[in-house]
Formats: sequence, structure tokens, C-alpha cells
Amino acid sequence: MKHRTDFLRIWDNPQTEEVGDSVEEFLHLLGGPTWIDIPGKDPSRSRAIVTLLHGNEPSGIRAIHQWLRIGHTPYVNVVCFIGAVEAALAPPGFAFRTLPGSLDLNRCWQEPYDSVEGHIAQEVLQRFQRFNLEALIDIHNTSGRSPCYGITTQIGDKQKALTALFSSQLVVTDLRLGTIMEATEFETPTIAVECGGNHDPQSDRLAFDGLSRFTQTDSLFPPGKEYSDISIFEHPIRVELRKGATVAYASSPVEEADCTLRCDADNFNFGVLHPGEQIGWAGPNQLDVFLARDAKGRNRAKELFSVLNGQLHIAQPGRILMMTTDPILATSDCLFYFLPSTSQ
Repeated sequence: MKHRTDFLRIWDNPQTEEVGDSVEEFLHLLGGPTWIDIPGKDPSRSRAIVTLLHGNEPSGIRAIHQWLRIGHTPYVNVVCFIGAVEAALAPPGFAFRTLPGSLDLNRCWQEPYDSVEGHIAQEVLQRFQRFNLEALIDIHNTSGRSPCYGITTQIGDKQKALTALFSSQLVVTDLRLGTIMEATEFETPTIAVECGGNHDPQSDRLAFDGLSRFTQTDSLFPPGKEYSDISIFEHPIRVELRKGATVAYASSPVEEADCTLRCDADNFNFGVLHPGEQIGWAGPNQLDVFLARDAKGRNRAKELFSVLNGQLHIAQPGRILMMTTDPILATSDCLFYFLPSTSQ
């Protein structure tokens, strides 16, 4: 049964034959931001899945569609929120993080809820409060090549257990950006899952396998289980360009850009980098074009990077996360995140 509120489409218990033969058909049936209720074998318990907060990150919606097509009954009630449907549908499909003129739906989960996206987030949070949620997973893709990993704001065995459904790597962030896990962190064990690159079929498989384990498992948090195989990384630093600065991706410096990063820069994702490793080239303003903010708001660009003969180098050991090679995304959101080795 389908109906609508002011900001959400509501779909109660969609049947296998109702969800379309392809994920594109499924998206057209959704039409916009959608809340889905799926009853489970144990109706006294509930879990939540969030995905497609960015329209260019398809693995989560593909996993949900595949899972619905199979027709499994989940072990407990499952509620799903599917966000940037219109952005995902915009030709050529799964190409836009957000539509022009729209706000980033993963930056609106805090007051004031005074935009369309904020009203959507507020209604979803209000709906979550009707359930005593056991856990929440928020499924994403990275825009460049990357292994799968989890992200959380609260570290404990429950967050490790949720990560283990997908990956053996967990990033603990103290940055505050207005994401959904910041809104749910104290009430519900929550992780975001970066399933890998948004053009990698392996990302889709990881998303489906992890989602299946999340929905079909009786106990997500078996007592006494240890998670010593989960590697923990803490305190990422968000690296952005100053407003108006430009970036290019190439195999040599681009003169008109404020900085140039290597065209294969997404190969750095999650690998260990050492001082002196070159990641690109600096423009005439050198490190002044970068904002490398930690959780306290300090700009640490000159601690993290150095310039020698026009080349941009890493200045301390660490790891890079979420490196993209898309200049539009890099300037509208961020270049990447950096994990100093002292945080590992």
C-alpha cells in the first residue's frame, strides 16, 4: 500500500512483483524520497536501513531492490529510507550527488530544519522515534576507487559488530557535518558503510551481502563475541579547497588550476602514505588554497602537506580516505579525508 505525507512517499510491505524488474524501474516507482516498512518474523523488534542520500551512490538502492525481488522475510521489522531518488534518476542516471539548487541530503540532519531537505530529515527522524531500533546502517559509495569500510561517531562492540557485516575496517570520526549518524548516535547503534567505488560491481555485492546479513540475522550483537579483527582508525581530517579555488586531475601540473592532483589519486584510498610521497602539484598560492580542518576547527594543512619545487607532498605518515578524481565533487564537497598515523 502506498500513500504520501508532505515530504515522503510511504510504501508498506512492497511485494516482489511490485518493485519492478530493474533498479531503474524501482526508482521510477518510488518517484521521490521514500519510507518503506517491511514486517519481520519478530514484530517486536526493528532495524533501519538508509541509503541513496547521494544520487550518485547506487550500491545501497541496488541491494535493497535485489533483496526485495528475492522476497525474503526479515528476521525483525525493517524500515528503509531511500533519499535522493530524483538525483539518481536524472539522466544519464546515478550521475548527480544532488540536483542543482538542492542541498546535500546528508548534511541536513540537525536543526534548523528549514529547507525541503531538512523537513525530509526531520520527518524521518520522527518516524525512527516510533521504533525501538536495534541498529541503523546508512549505505554509501565512494566516488573513487576504495575498499569497503565503516564509519561511526561512537566506538563500541555494537558498532564493530555492524561493521563486521560488511568490512574489517572502521573509521571513528569526531567531525560534525550534519550527517544522519550524528542525529541517531546516542539513541541507536549506527554506522555508515562506504561499500567501495560507485562504479565497482564488487561494491554492489558487498552491499547486498551485508544488507542480507543485517536483515536475516536473529542477533546482531551476540553476547561475549569479540571483534579483534576489526581495525580501528580515528580522527579523520577533512581536506577542502578554499572558496573559489580550483583543482584539476592530471599527470602533470595544470597551469590554470590552483592545485593539480594525480589523475590516479583515488589509488591512494586507504593505503599508507609516507612523508615525501607526491600526490600532485601546487599552484602559485601553494598550501594557502587548502583547508584541512580537524574536529576542533583547526586548519592543519601545513602540518599534513609540503611543497618542493612545485610538487605537493605528504608531510607526515597517514592514510587518505574518499579521494575522488571528480573536480566538481572535489570543489563542492571536499578533496579527501586524511588520517594521520598518530590516529591509527
